[in-house]
Amino acid sequence: MELLDGLMARRTTNGPFRPDPVSKEHQHLLMRVAQAAPSHFNSQPWRFVLIEDPQTIGRVAEIAGQSMTELIDAGVFFERYRRYFRFSQAEMEERRDGIHIDHLPAPLRPFTRQIFSDSGLSLMRRLGVPKKLGEENRRLVAGSPLLLAVLLDKEEYRPGELSGFYSVFGMGAAVENIWNAVGELGMGIQFVSTPMELPHRWQAICELLDVPPELELMAVYRLGYLPEDQGRPSIDWSSRHRKRLSQYVYREKVGQPEQDG
Repeated sequence: MELLDGLMARRTTNGPFRPDPVSKEHQHLLMRVAQAAPSHFNSQPWRFVLIEDPQTIGRVAEIAGQSMTELIDAGVFFERYRRYFRFSQAEMEERRDGIHIDHLPAPLRPFTRQIFSDSGLSLMRRLGVPKKLGEENRRLVAGSPLLLAVLLDKEEYRPGELSGFYSVFGMGAAVENIWNAVGELGMGIQFVSTPMELPHRWQAICELLDVPPELELMAVYRLGYLPEDQGRPSIDWSSRHRKRLSQYVYREKVGQPEQDG
């Protein structure tokens, strides 16, 4: 039951971590739980880079912040992902997916539903929101004591072939093991996703980490120990809702929804 409770309590950390270094014991434990994940023919196609050097973390943070500013200012982020945003508790209760934007800077709160429109984007630019969000993102990453880069071996990771699917599937299982283990260690984890949205920014991280041609950089995460009192970022959201069984589970055949228990 403790394992099941831990799985249900999984969280993503949107706020800062404590500055304390992550112990080598905990780092290696997370690597071992990742290693315990299933993989095709036990191929273990994943590779990891543990990053503690403040200069490297600072440079990744700069790239992440610049990426956030660029995405928000150009409207790219909202254009790609607006279908996931919810603006009321009632909408979340009905859909039970996406994220509820329930925490915004005071000047934007009257315009909650309009912030993803052209006029809303224009207002955000005038208020300096893209630059502010970029700086917040930079600061969050820069203040993380540990970054984790996840790579795949291209001998196994061949997109378009079954081995490519199997590799990504195995990598997902390995990362999920890490994600489920951090809570037990008093830690948090968050995907550093914005550089992936912009190929030139992602390439800069690949070069920073000296990624060789035989490996593919797939993701970067930030990790650290959680503070006791954690404030919310300027723009934050709630995403704890999950679909009812009848919304995603079928019985016997597709199209015959499972009844909610």
